[in-house]
Amino acid sequence: MTKPLVSILIPFKNVDEYFEECLKSIQNQTYNNWEIIAVNDNSSDDSLAIAKTFAANDARFKIFSNEESGIITALRKAYAHSSGNFISRMDADDYMSPERIEVMVNSLVQQGKGSLALGKVKYFSKAGVNDGYDRYEKWLNKLTATGDNFKEIYKECVIPSPCWMVHKEDFEASDGFNPNRYPEDYDLAFRFYKLGLKCIPCTTTLHYWRDYDNRTSRTSEHYAQNYFLDIKLRYFLKLEYQTTDNLVVWGAGKKGKTIAKLLVEKNIPFQWVCDNEKKIGKDIYGIRLTHYSKLKESKNSKTIITVANEDDQTMIKSFFKELEQKPSVDYFFFC
Repeated sequence: MTKPLVSILIPFKNVDEYFEECLKSIQNQTYNNWEIIAVNDNSSDDSLAIAKTFAANDARFKIFSNEESGIITALRKAYAHSSGNFISRMDADDYMSPERIEVMVNSLVQQGKGSLALGKVKYFSKAGVNDGYDRYEKWLNKLTATGDNFKEIYKECVIPSPCWMVHKEDFEASDGFNPNRYPEDYDLAFRFYKLGLKCIPCTTTLHYWRDYDNRTSRTSEHYAQNYFLDIKLRYFLKLEYQTTDNLVVWGAGKKGKTIAKLLVEKNIPFQWVCDNEKKIGKDIYGIRLTHYSKLKESKNSKTIITVANEDDQTMIKSFFKELEQKPSVDYFFFC
C-alpha cells in the first residue's frame, strides 16, 4: 500500500537560531513520505540560507518567498504549492518528536475523512515555562488524550497550531487559510469545529513548543486578548446562538465588559449577571446587572461565562447542574 504524501507547511521569519533544529526534526521522522513547503516571510537574518541548505541536499524541501507580509499570506502560498494527501503545519522555532508524522498518518488512515489528528504538546524554555503556559499545556493535553478538544473551544485555542493533520479534502472544506482573521490558528480551529471534524484521541507527546520573549504569539498585536474575544463571540453567535434564546453574560470583569460592549454594538439583547455586590444594580452600557440567581427564572437561556477563577467556575457548574443545564449546550466558558 502506497504511503500518503504529507505536506508540512512552514512559514518562517527571523528564526535562524532555531530553524535548523526544527528542520532536522522533520528530516529524522520515522515516516518519510513528506514534503516541506517553507515560505520565507521577509526574514532579515540567516533563516532563508538555512532553508536553502536543506533544500540543496533533500528534494523534499521546497522553499518559497512571500511577496506580501504576514503569516496568513505565507501559509496561503505554502498551501498553494503543496501536493499532499494530508495537510499539516509546523512552527519554524519548534521541533517534532521522531514519530509525530507516522502517528498522525496512521490515525487519519484508520479513522478516515472527517477526522482531525492531534498530539500532546510540551512547552520548553531556557528561562523556564511560566505558570500560564504550564496550565495551558496540561489543560490542552487532557483534552487531547480523550479527543474532547471541541468541548472547551470557547475557553482557549484547543487545536495547537503546529500539531494537527487533516485530509486535504477536509482542510479545503474548512476554507483553509482563506480568511484574514487573527489569531489565524484559533479561527481555523473554529472552522474545523463548524465542519464537524472528529478529534482523534492521542496520549503521545508529538510536538515540542519553544517559548521565548520575542515569539510571535507574545509580540504581535494579532494575538492580543481582544482578538481572541472577537473570534469567540463571532463563532458563538454563528454556531450556538438563536434569536429565540435568552442570551446571558455572566461576569462583569474586563472580559465580561468587553463581551457586553460588543453585544450592545451589535444590538443583540442580553441579560447581564454577576455575584459582585458592588456591581449588582448598576447600569453599564445601558444594561443593568442583576444577581445570577435571577437565572433560575430564565427560560431557554444560553449563557456566556467570563469568570476565570477556578473555584468560581466550580460553583457555576454546580449552579447550572441544579438547573439541569449542560456545558457546551446551555452555558459556555469564555475563559
